[in-house]
Amino acid sequence: MIVIFYIFAAILIGLSIRSLLGGFEYLRFFREKLEDKQSMFEPLVTLIAPCKGLDPGLEHNLEALFRQEYSQYEIVFVVEDEKDLSTGVVRNVIGHNRSVNAILIVAPKATRSSQKISNLLEAVKHAHPASQAFVFVDSDARPSENWLRSLVAPLGKDEVGAATGYRWFISDSQSVPAEIRSSWNASIASALGPNTSSNFCWGGSMAIRRSTFEALNIGEKWSGALSDDFVVTRAVKDAELKIEFVPAALTASIENCTFAEMLEFTTRQMKITRVYSPHLWLLSWFGSGLFCSVMVAAAFIAASASGFLFIAAAATIAVISACSIGKAWLRLRAVELVLVRYESELRSQRKWQLSLWLFTPFIFLYNCVAAAISRRLKWRGITYELKSPGETVIIAD
Repeated sequence: MIVIFYIFAAILIGLSIRSLLGGFEYLRFFREKLEDKQSMFEPLVTLIAPCKGLDPGLEHNLEALFRQEYSQYEIVFVVEDEKDLSTGVVRNVIGHNRSVNAILIVAPKATRSSQKISNLLEAVKHAHPASQAFVFVDSDARPSENWLRSLVAPLGKDEVGAATGYRWFISDSQSVPAEIRSSWNASIASALGPNTSSNFCWGGSMAIRRSTFEALNIGEKWSGALSDDFVVTRAVKDAELKIEFVPAALTASIENCTFAEMLEFTTRQMKITRVYSPHLWLLSWFGSGLFCSVMVAAAFIAASASGFLFIAAAATIAVISACSIGKAWLRLRAVELVLVRYESELRSQRKWQLSLWLFTPFIFLYNCVAAAISRRLKWRGITYELKSPGETVIIAD
């Protein structure tokens, strides 16, 4: 058993060192991209914002869409029900911001796909005929003024099929569950970077040329699906096009959560991943399982053994801890370069980001097990059963 511990500890140490080196690359990538001169590609785009319910700070989030430093864009807000709680907020925001052409439409109730996809499919039908790109944004995201320009710019390159940002959770009143969710989400954020072949799209901050959207038949491929972004990711990669991650398109999501809501959110992400990208689910299971087993074993050995075995266990804990803390610090430094408006909030997150790395792998392991047991999930008040990437069953709403 001790030999097995040594083997797995060595593997985990190797992966931790590799992760730390990736953290340096992540920070360097952010710095270089933020210093680059942006492309002049700035066509007319249609910004599509599906809404449901009253997200925390919804009005501020939607107001941010009207403050974009971009010359030619329109906004299509879409809801599934005229009586949805968000419709009043959307109408008020549109009424107070006449400088940008914006409309609110109602999508039909979903029958074969997620309601979000039904909303998106309806929204693209209302895009201006001259619009050259579609940009998708979630209602819980609060983008900065240069978000749209930064996100659209890479589409000027023929080899780029889609451009993406990502989210960073910030809670306005810090709590352990909210900070665990932020730390959990942060580990996924740092998976994006200069390697366009391994990047993925995030539907809450995503841009694609209209011609690409139509050539890849995204609308048809969305039929029957639950996840909009996984479908786009697969379609773009199948077409051998690149997905470019845009650091400046990182958006703040400002909201709190309970422990139950944190588990529901993280498990939902993993259930979706299991269906749409099984290899990532298996890798997550392996990585979290390896971390949890080695760290627990090392702690037990360090507390009960002596001599070389104690030194080996203590060294394992020390090296993995140093690498994990270093990675978290480098990642947060990169994010601080973009979300400058939230400097004080991010500074307050440091103690959480530099400590909760120890617990998030256990959350990931729980998520992976839950995803293996059930494909049923609840999203925005609707319960779905994921039969396959192209078959979604609506259980209840």
